[in-house]
Amino acid sequence: MTDQNTTAHAEAAHRERVLQGLIDLAAFLEANPGVPVPAFGWTLNLPASEATDGRERAEIDRIADLLNVPISDDTPNGGHYVAQKHFGPITYQAFHVPARRMAQHNALWSYGDNVQADIDGEAA
Repeated sequence: MTDQNTTAHAEAAHRERVLQGLIDLAAFLEANPGVPVPAFGWTLNLPASEATDGRERAEIDRIADLLNVPISDDTPNGGHYVAQKHFGPITYQAFHVPARRMAQHNALWSYGDNVQADIDGEAA
């Protein structure tokens, strides 16, 4: 079996596990009405995983076409490139974070370990 066939088989098996997990969750929640669900629904996030901004945007364009939805492009404002479809309170969202925005995010959080909150007057 080639690597491509192995990868395709692994992806198909993973997809089946995700679908079965969603079915199992729905059945569990239906059988257990006392278990709370989020008031505002759920979002299933799918970050693009291609190597470059152009390839990631192309992947989001492809997914938007499959979902039959328009692209939401907030990249000129430092945001994301998104395709999303709503199923009641459930949202399927595929998104691309531009490399420039990710670099800004990483730079901001590079100081994260150096900042500690003062909780109840004591250093954390």
